[in-house]
Amino acid sequence: MRIDTSGLPSERVRFAASPLAELTAMLHVLAEPGHHPRFAGWAADVWAGLRPELSERLREAEFLWRSSQADFLIPARPRQTLAEELDDVDRIDDDTYVTAALVTTCGSDRVRFRGASPLTDTAARERALDVAQARGALQEAFAERLLADPAAVRARVRRTLELCAGAFFDGAWASVAGRLAADLRLKNELLRRRGAGAALASVSGAVTLSPDGDRIIVDKVQDKSTAAHGAGVTFIPSVFGRPHLVAVHAPGWHPVVQYPVAEPGPSEPVPLETVSLRLEALAHPVRLRLLRTLARGPHTTSELAHFWELSPPEVSRHLAVLRRAGLLSARRQGRYVRYTLNLDDLSSVGADLLAAVLR
Repeated sequence: MRIDTSGLPSERVRFAASPLAELTAMLHVLAEPGHHPRFAGWAADVWAGLRPELSERLREAEFLWRSSQADFLIPARPRQTLAEELDDVDRIDDDTYVTAALVTTCGSDRVRFRGASPLTDTAARERALDVAQARGALQEAFAERLLADPAAVRARVRRTLELCAGAFFDGAWASVAGRLAADLRLKNELLRRRGAGAALASVSGAVTLSPDGDRIIVDKVQDKSTAAHGAGVTFIPSVFGRPHLVAVHAPGWHPVVQYPVAEPGPSEPVPLETVSLRLEALAHPVRLRLLRTLARGPHTTSELAHFWELSPPEVSRHLAVLRRAGLLSARRQGRYVRYTLNLDDLSSVGADLLAAVLR
């Protein structure tokens, strides 16, 4: 995903913590604990301690944060308190709020209104309800309520988020505030001393600045673009958001990236391009045969060709693909080049694919 930052002053790249964005990350954990195994125990404890009314409220509105997060829940101008950020959400007009809510309710990017408001345009309204119905009865009911009385739904969603504060958010926010503050000190110091490139490099290996300095590249599965002119771009750290890298990119919204706070350990995200190369390399039956042989130990091209009754040039072509994907290493020994399987990289293909998809 590309964020155009050409001509953007460095002070328009901001790093700030957001209570609302972190609450949204927590709500996503509660809705999809399988995405966040390290928080599975926390999620189970929260659900066990919730009053039935709040549990019901969370389930009826979970489309705002389950599969993807509604754009108004990831603020471009973070505030100090959850109440202040909810006040900002209240200032959003009904058309903007409803459209953002329907995108997540109906499935991200599956409903497009082409400038028509589903609140006033019959065709847009029917389109939204049809897609919501296809997603399930709960989504259809939520979309119907939202379109029939947006003010009532907005007030109910806000009250639900306020109830979350006392039920679990306040305690969880206090427990992560120190880590978020430490991360922000590092990012803002890098931004001040070394510029946007260094600050972005510290966010994640999946976030980079283009060589010309005019675009921020976020390594996501979707292929999208937006512009950060005027208001700039905001980066929000998250503890509960790991492993997701959430990006607000819809037209009319200021670009925002919510990124996971770094943890001790060497794990850097593998780029989507590398994951794709490895999947393509593994998709060919001949290359799988070569890997089975190399799993037993290093081999030369000639040995592999003899073993599988292939020509050396054909084996060389397949080995080159595997090497470009980072699955093999080559080492010269006298007249011969011996190829070795990179077991760690091969064994992590599944985890890397999952991380790329969830990112």
